[in-house]
Amino acid sequence: MPPKLNAIIARSPFNLTLFASITAFFTYLCFYPFRRAYTAATYDELIFWGINFKILIITAQVLGFAVSKGLGIKYVSEMLPEHRSRNLLIMIALSWVCYLFFALTPAPFNLVFIFLASLPLGMVYGTILGFLEGRRNTDLLVAVLTASFIMGSGFAKSIGKWVMTTLQVSQFWMPFVACAIMIIPFGICTWLMGQIPPPTEADKQNRTERKPMQKADRKAFIAEFALSLGIFVISYVLLTTFREFRDNFTPEIWKLLGYGNNSAIFTQTETPIAITVLLMMAAMRWVHNNYKAFIIIQILMLAGGLLIGISTFLFEQHFLSPVAWLTTLGLGVYMAYAMCNSLYFERMIAAFKKSGTVGFLITFADYYAYLGSILVLFYKNFFQKSINYLDFFIILSYGISIIYVILVGLSMWNLSVKKRSES
Repeated sequence: MPPKLNAIIARSPFNLTLFASITAFFTYLCFYPFRRAYTAATYDELIFWGINFKILIITAQVLGFAVSKGLGIKYVSEMLPEHRSRNLLIMIALSWVCYLFFALTPAPFNLVFIFLASLPLGMVYGTILGFLEGRRNTDLLVAVLTASFIMGSGFAKSIGKWVMTTLQVSQFWMPFVACAIMIIPFGICTWLMGQIPPPTEADKQNRTERKPMQKADRKAFIAEFALSLGIFVISYVLLTTFREFRDNFTPEIWKLLGYGNNSAIFTQTETPIAITVLLMMAAMRWVHNNYKAFIIIQILMLAGGLLIGISTFLFEQHFLSPVAWLTTLGLGVYMAYAMCNSLYFERMIAAFKKSGTVGFLITFADYYAYLGSILVLFYKNFFQKSINYLDFFIILSYGISIIYVILVGLSMWNLSVKKRSES
């Protein structure tokens, strides 16, 4: 680490928190166009094998992410801390090259390069979490990281729209150009993340030490929490599937609602969501008792699930405008998703005093979640072709809301029983 930078970071805990928060936020924000820029295009005129080309692209990426998460269960959990920055740069570079071949190869044969581009990208989030977990201020750090991926979806779509409208780039070259704009900022941010000092001894005592998990460690953890993890993973699959559908088809939904020409609507609606969720997650740092914090996180997950269904009902009853509805619904989605995506496992490990890594657990859950996304895409295309994206989204909102709340409640009850038995 450069001496001056090292001295500034080490000067106080506030400096460390500020530095880690800013670098995590911008690293993931710069990553998101690699993940989502292509969704700014609609590919309306392209149909292959009776399927809209955009659905094929999304399916190829989700398949790539599912495979990536499967690989990440091993590679992310075993990754040494000193290799994280280097590995992040390799992941992004490989993905960018694949987008070049996507642009050069005729459709639909270029779908293979969407799949290949996704193989490294699915391991980025778990790798970034490795820099942040196991600290007394992890709640705040992860809150800022979460804000970046909430804003990231809208940011990536705005970048993609700007590339197509202002730079007049075709929808096939757009992902490569959008990523080219972000690759240098991402590289700088990744290098800065590598300068974050490791957790202190006080951090380890408060949150347990986070060590790379080998195969035997992973099996033992899953065996101990098998029932609660099983229930959680099912609920997480449903929630992630819903979030993926919302993010991937937001342009189509906005178009049906009459906002198709407003490229800034994505960022405008996601920003208040990001700020609200950020404040909720940041407030968790003041809850020092890890088990109490774990309970609060699960209650917020339940509230988020309820908000998805309630906001949709109010929209259908004309109590909410389209903008208010999608913003409120988005808040519900990310209240639930942000909590169960990282803080849930961070506080779970600390509350039950287990050795493990958040990166392993979230990658494990994501593996099944992305497989669920594929099933929803195919169900919509083959069994609900007559329903437009807006109507299907409304039906999905009610279904996810009800089932998710039931499953989270069951998981919460099971873990409380386990905690009492250990006391």
